[in-house]
Amino acid sequence: MPASAAARLDACLARIADPAGEGSRTFTRLYTETARAAAAAADTRAKLGQSLGPLDGRIVSIKDLFDVPGEATTAGSKLLRDAAPATLEAQAITRLRQAGAVIIGKTNMTEFAFSGVGINPHYGTPGNPADRSRIPGGSSSGGAVSVADGMAEITIGSDTGGSTRIPAALCGIVGLKPSQYRVPTTGAFPLSFSLDSIGPMGSSVADCAATDAVMAGETPESLAAAPLAGLRLGIPRGLLLENLDAAVAQAFEAALAALGKAGVALSDQPLDLLAPMLEATGKGPFAAIEAAHIHREWFESRAADFDPVVRGRIERGRTIPAMDYVFAQRRRAELIRAMDARLTDLDALVLPTTAITAPKIADLAQDEAAFTATNLLLLRNPSMANFFDLCAISLPLPAGLRSGPLHVGLMLVARNGQDRRLLRMAAAVEKHLKQ
Repeated sequence: MPASAAARLDACLARIADPAGEGSRTFTRLYTETARAAAAAADTRAKLGQSLGPLDGRIVSIKDLFDVPGEATTAGSKLLRDAAPATLEAQAITRLRQAGAVIIGKTNMTEFAFSGVGINPHYGTPGNPADRSRIPGGSSSGGAVSVADGMAEITIGSDTGGSTRIPAALCGIVGLKPSQYRVPTTGAFPLSFSLDSIGPMGSSVADCAATDAVMAGETPESLAAAPLAGLRLGIPRGLLLENLDAAVAQAFEAALAALGKAGVALSDQPLDLLAPMLEATGKGPFAAIEAAHIHREWFESRAADFDPVVRGRIERGRTIPAMDYVFAQRRRAELIRAMDARLTDLDALVLPTTAITAPKIADLAQDEAAFTATNLLLLRNPSMANFFDLCAISLPLPAGLRSGPLHVGLMLVARNGQDRRLLRMAAAVEKHLKQ
């Protein structure tokens, strides 16, 4: 990055302001003046030979669910436009500022982060960078588009069932879901206390690794790629590889072939713990139940202000008996332990991030059945990592491995707490597939 932070910020702001671009649908708020001051401070440090680390002077956007003092946190809703302003900043964002990151603005999202599609009826839907008529993926929709379109260099999202990895996959960038609780969620508007995690998206694994370390309170270190030869990757044959788009299936098999030639030890894994997890959480879906608790007061007085799709999903959570929720929590804890034991002989699982490429916005916006079916397909593969409390990363497959222009993501999934190991593996896979 030879250009100064100020120059790179100006370039990002120009792209946001371009009337022919997606800026108005991507950002819900800009911090132009504070960003300019932060960029100038970073440039001053650089001239003095000083640095706060690899994020010093990097242009970062943040999802519209992080608290920033003095403003309402709207979480993609119109319901919270008149909410009381936040008094404290989200802890993850404070750590980014302390590391020299230049926070450029807040990005659009699915209302209350409650779908993987990315459509927002209140603030508009940013178009997919490969085809503006198609969805960006959600719920961190604006963040992914901000990076893919050069309106930011790194973005921060949340991931409850795939909300960093789905838009990263559909928009052709890298998206990380860390182990839950690795990054504090303090000051981030919740969807599900049981499943929420905070993760970065960027144009490279290295950017995501540095950002993750800062938000986790660690000192960023240079990322040494793990050797590919002998790496043990499991392919979860069964449900997670069913009903793939032809383009996704072709790209995935091409990626496996490339990894196999590099000496990666690939093995089929039945993943028989998935069915009991789906059965348990189907009786008491955490996101719906916990969202019903979070939104209980607004649901009584302002139900009409919700996105109808989101309202319907919250409504389901209001009808589930407490005994089903308790059963699901206890059963999940058992299955998490069983999955961790099952993965001890593997370095990671490898699978498509999403089963499908990005569909057209118009095909989903007015068709609730099509929206629901698409949402389930988008969430199916990535949500497995959330349910089993694993860490996961989505990598964009290069054009040479794809049969068409739409982006396809490759996901690596590793055991809880193995985040740095996962990132080293991802860096190796990223480098090899780009060759």
